[in-house]
Amino acid sequence: MSNSSQVRAAFELATEQYASQGVDVTTALERLSRVAISVHCWQGDDVAGFEGQAGTLGDGLAVTGNYPGRARTASELRSDLEIAYSLIPGKHRLNLHAIYGEFAGPVDRDEIGVEQFQGWIDWSRDRNIDLDFNPSYFSHSKASDGFTLAHADAGIRQFWIDHGIACRKIAAAMGAAQGNACVNNFWVPDGYKDTPASRKAPRERLANSLDAIFAEQLPRHQTLDAVECKLFGIGSESYVVGSHEFYLGYAISRNKVLCLDAGHFHPTEVISDKISSALMYVPELLLHVSRGVRWDSDHVVTYSDELQSIMQEIVRGEFLDRVHIGLDFFDASINRVAAWAIGTRNALKALLAALLEPTETLRRFEREGDLTARLALMEEQKTMPLGAVWNHYCESSGAPVGAEWLEKVRQYENDVTASRCDASVMA
Repeated sequence: MSNSSQVRAAFELATEQYASQGVDVTTALERLSRVAISVHCWQGDDVAGFEGQAGTLGDGLAVTGNYPGRARTASELRSDLEIAYSLIPGKHRLNLHAIYGEFAGPVDRDEIGVEQFQGWIDWSRDRNIDLDFNPSYFSHSKASDGFTLAHADAGIRQFWIDHGIACRKIAAAMGAAQGNACVNNFWVPDGYKDTPASRKAPRERLANSLDAIFAEQLPRHQTLDAVECKLFGIGSESYVVGSHEFYLGYAISRNKVLCLDAGHFHPTEVISDKISSALMYVPELLLHVSRGVRWDSDHVVTYSDELQSIMQEIVRGEFLDRVHIGLDFFDASINRVAAWAIGTRNALKALLAALLEPTETLRRFEREGDLTARLALMEEQKTMPLGAVWNHYCESSGAPVGAEWLEKVRQYENDVTASRCDASVMA
């Protein structure tokens, strides 16, 4: 049999096996095909951006590794992204940071506009890839002391408020152009390395700054405002202004999207346990699916227990229409295109596994108090033929099956990225 025939035969057997558990594989695949993962642009260039200041990454961020071939221009980044998307089944989005505009000359963060992102808007329309956005509150002289929107200096605060306002207008323009809401996520690094004398004052300033940014009501069908919490960061080990409690309260009281990053909590905390609670009080969630290893190190997403739990919670809670799934990792120790492929394919694979659960049967066992059957069936799911269904989905979507994608990455590396040389890549 040809490889395609083997994939088809395995899929047919898997369909029968799932049907014996009351699961309709066709329905699961249809639901999966409607989910668009927001792929993060910053994996492609080590969060350097295109402001002409490569190598200045800081203010709570660091990229490790020096694998050759990082994108140095918007054209190179778009080329790399197109290869990555070709390796991933389904139709997905792109998440841009404000530092990725195309700047013909010096433009400070408080003065950026749609014109710096028109090239991305045109590209997204031509490739049918919708956009999400983020203000960039880092790697800037006005963030060098670790504070932006919570800064004690009113002038510096106003600079960053103006940056946020400008970014909201850009996001709204993106949403208007693509016909659906551009999720605009606000993360700020503000915090202290050592114990503060006042935890209250910076949080009051941050809340006031955010209120000023969000004062203008923009159409929700064009842009959705999201706010992202963090436990600690480099240079803010003792105190982060925008903690989980701060942003949970802010999102609830201001009707904002709450962003939960898988690496932004204590190593023993998991965001899967927070999803159902948060969605009782906030309208929608944005998830930054990452992999923290002992701290917020943003490792490439692997098929881990927590990744599976995140996707299970989304499906079991019937939250697919209220959760935006995005990725957030940056690894310069391996091929960057491969990192996108590995992380995004794993996120989709875990979501498929959740969609292939006999969810209603599990709920019925739980309602009836048959916890033995609930546990038994959950455990049996772990050896169901997920791989056969996944391979079929990849093939039917025109994406490589199994590890075939790796050869395409190697060929692209030989033909394109190996010729790039940039000594500014951080080691």
